Amino acid sequence: MMKWNENINIDDQKIQNELRSINNLPRHVAIIMDGNGRWAKLKNIPRLFGHKEGIESVKDIVRTSSNIGIKYLTLYAFSIENWKRPDDEVNGLMKLLDSFMKSEIEELHRNNVKINLIGKISSLPKFAQDTLHMATKKTESNDGLVLTLALSYGSRWDIVRAVQLISMDVRRGKLSPEDINEENFSNYLSTFQIPDPDLLIRTSGEFRISNFLLWELAYSEIYITEKLWPKFRKNDLYDALYDYLKRERRFGKTSDQLEKNSYFKKVPILMCLNSLPFLL
Repeated sequence: MMKWNENINIDDQKIQNELRSINNLPRHVAIIMDGNGRWAKLKNIPRLFGHKEGIESVKDIVRTSSNIGIKYLTLYAFSIENWKRPDDEVNGLMKLLDSFMKSEIEELHRNNVKINLIGKISSLPKFAQDTLHMATKKTESNDGLVLTLALSYGSRWDIVRAVQLISMDVRRGKLSPEDINEENFSNYLSTFQIPDPDLLIRTSGEFRISNFLLWELAYSEIYITEKLWPKFRKNDLYDALYDYLKRERRFGKTSDQLEKNSYFKKVPILMCLNSLPFLL
């Protein structure tokens, strides 16, 4: 079984080593994987083939994220709204999900990946639920990359669910309304085990977040690429990370305040073919 940090070509190795050495690499990257259907349409083939090719992008991005040292990777795999799609596409997606997890779980486990799930998992077919629960159980002690799959997920659903849970605890006397704040509200969301994303990537050139992590994306940097998801591979991830590292994250403060309280170290960055050089 392959270890991901082996057999890397020398160019990727240089880029990945350089990125690992940077202190302010995003801890958590979230991705809206958009464009599978459009990719298939451009090739005049069934949409399901777009989803199959999209799985190859998932494999590449998971491996690269792990090698670089990104701690959390969250993939928007299937939204609550996606249930409205044609039955044959939905059924095909569920079978692809099941097949992917069964075929990749040993490699994910060997490479220390921990599988995490968010969303209304109970609405998935029983066979998919069983496979996903097997994967989370098998990898629960791993301490490498935390791979979160958002399945049958919608952020409005999650926020409403959090309000319901808080209301129940208030009614039971476990929580006072006056004690509700941003921190304990976050603890009722399905994402309570992972930090908010530092970087959101959306493929296919669409400028919307599609009911994804509405609460958690409050201060995330957003990177939009025209690439359709089946064409998004490691060089595109490098580009997104390089772009992120050029950003100044102020969190409501001014640049002058940040300069007074921070030490910005200039770091030489290696270029990949599609990236521009920069200094922090």
